[in-house]
Amino acid sequence: MIYSATATAVVVGGVIGYKAMKMGASGSKTTKYLPEFEEQLPSLSGKVVAVTGSTSGTGLVFAKVAARKGVGTILLLNRPSERVTQAEEAIKKEIPEGSTTKVKSIPCDLQDFESVKNACTIIKSKFQALDVLCNNAGIMAMEDLATKDGYDVQMQTNHLSHFLLTKELFPLLQRAKELRGEARIVNHSSLARRGGLLQSEYFAKNSGGNLGGNGFTGKWNRYHYSKLANVVFTLALADKLKNSGIKSVCAAPGYSSTNLQVTSQGMTALMWTRFVSQSAEDGAMPLLQCAFGMDVQNGDFWEPSHYMNMVGPATKVKLTKECTDEGSQKMLWEASEEACGKFEI
Repeated sequence: MIYSATATAVVVGGVIGYKAMKMGASGSKTTKYLPEFEEQLPSLSGKVVAVTGSTSGTGLVFAKVAARKGVGTILLLNRPSERVTQAEEAIKKEIPEGSTTKVKSIPCDLQDFESVKNACTIIKSKFQALDVLCNNAGIMAMEDLATKDGYDVQMQTNHLSHFLLTKELFPLLQRAKELRGEARIVNHSSLARRGGLLQSEYFAKNSGGNLGGNGFTGKWNRYHYSKLANVVFTLALADKLKNSGIKSVCAAPGYSSTNLQVTSQGMTALMWTRFVSQSAEDGAMPLLQCAFGMDVQNGDFWEPSHYMNMVGPATKVKLTKECTDEGSQKMLWEASEEACGKFEI
């Protein structure tokens, strides 16, 4: 079985259970670090930022912080739902008085390539430049199913559609670099990236329903490969973007108290592990650092600094061999282009 987020929770329970007992539930989920961290982020005035998966969790925190820092426009890319309206209203409440920040929702279903392309068409018709593309959205431990496009539902949602989004919006990122000196592509991975090397069958069309079944191990293996793909994509893209002024970077939230953790198979049985979790606000710090922070370099990976990278302030970390494998990068790029079309850089 791969080294999944659930396996991490079990290990951490044994390693820092005593610390968790001392901290208590309220101490572990109280936002400790974000306010001070947010103060040192630069103004985002005039910038255009797009984020997927912004109706809850780290994506919603990300959008709220961008609004508080005076971003020019924040584009919310989500599947249409009542939660989108609620999130948009919540983000607008964070805009400082006198700020000209605009909040715009754009329909974007990551389980449908056509929907992703339509979202890109809308963005390109309204904006000439995009400063940050934050590929945040993700699903976890889903059933062994294919999307309407024929790909594993977790791989398409977590990686392939973000590859397509990045490919289609790349000209806008290039334009932002020309206008303002840099642009950033931020991918969101997980502790579950740790484990075996990428396998090509998880990227294949019509593989949904044939990738391990609906047992605990099958679901978490598919999640592992999708979150590992986020890192491998980041590094493959970073290599192609050397000296371009466009940065490809990646983050992981550690173990944060979000809807994703509560609703996924295996996590509800380990609710006691939430005693060692941190708030979604603190879990969003690596993502925010990658998108807006100083001292961020092309190819960086940031995640929490404490307790096996589960909680704490964001720090730059060294990646393990399954993430840096050059053969995996080549395979992922070829498989992703086969699914999404040629990505010319």
